[in-house]
Amino acid sequence: MRHTRSLAALAVATLTLTSCSLGGGQDEPTPTQEPPATTSADDSGDDDGATSDRPAVVPPPEASDPGSVTLVTHDSFALPEELVAAFEEESGYQLDLQTAGDAGELTNQLVLTKGSPVADVVFGIDTTFASRAVREGVLAAYTPADLPASAEEHLLLGGETVLTPVDYGDVCVNVDDVWFANRGLVPPVTLEDLLKPEYEDLFVTPGATTSSPGMAFLLATVGYFGPGEWQGWWQDLMANGAEVTSGWTDAYTVDFTAGGGDGDRPIVLSYASSPPFTIPEGGFQPTTRALLDTCFRQVEYAGVLEGAVNPEGAQAVVDWLVSPEVQAVIPDNMFMYPVDDEVVLPELWAQWAPLAEDPIVVHPGQIEAERETWLREWADIATG
Repeated sequence: MRHTRSLAALAVATLTLTSCSLGGGQDEPTPTQEPPATTSADDSGDDDGATSDRPAVVPPPEASDPGSVTLVTHDSFALPEELVAAFEEESGYQLDLQTAGDAGELTNQLVLTKGSPVADVVFGIDTTFASRAVREGVLAAYTPADLPASAEEHLLLGGETVLTPVDYGDVCVNVDDVWFANRGLVPPVTLEDLLKPEYEDLFVTPGATTSSPGMAFLLATVGYFGPGEWQGWWQDLMANGAEVTSGWTDAYTVDFTAGGGDGDRPIVLSYASSPPFTIPEGGFQPTTRALLDTCFRQVEYAGVLEGAVNPEGAQAVVDWLVSPEVQAVIPDNMFMYPVDDEVVLPELWAQWAPLAEDPIVVHPGQIEAERETWLREWADIATG
């Protein structure tokens, strides 16, 4: 029943994408998040649920309070309260936080409120939507003076002056090694392996139209197989019994065998940082592993909004997000990798959450030009 509802939601999302492309809005993925210690992904308060083409618009910040600065972000934003309090004390600004769903809904809301922004500053626009935010002109030029040198490799081509990289991660296929070992089976390694008969009915992934990890996975297949070949791979994948859910939470915590529930699928689309969260109590290593040849690199950005009531406060927030204090807590709080490579990663991350040495990439301009077409084609295949 859940699978049936998921496909119905994907069909609705496809229609929404068409209407959004005509009217300037867009319905797509969700925020980036990872499994919490009990099981993250994002996504922890994750990215589930199909998005509507007209998300609820958050009221703009009050111009009467120059001592406040409003940050709009995705639902998975999480930083320690004491760190927020320190920012407020040092900067003199009260930080007002507003959430706007997942990364796709967040970008869509900024576009819909262009010229009268819902906040002063934004965090959480990711690789899959960043080019759209830049094209729509919803961001003002600003680059932090103390941007870590290592962050430069994550700058968005064409959006370097308006988007500041804050964190990043790899979206990858994950496997339950214990499940396979208990059955004497060899787990898959590559994307091609997922089409083999021995993996029939074993893979689950969040949908591309309703989840940012799902969208990232679609882009991984586009980048790996090529713009004219990925469709055939997806047709074969669905024919091999792959399940598509609306978001990461359902895929990982419900259907995945190592996600903490009673799932029956030992292969799932998640993150390179997911395995450390599957170390059992008293154990020494994860029960799962990310397939690093299947990964798509996802970057999350911050930016000052064009027309912000408090642009100085917005700049202070961007500076804060790339400060050593914030960068140091990103892994344990938002389950992403900080762009500052001088941050010492948690011990378990350093050992069990390696990044892909050669992640799959798709040029931002190509994503912007082809996103809606690829999503429609994907939805036609996934919904049958």
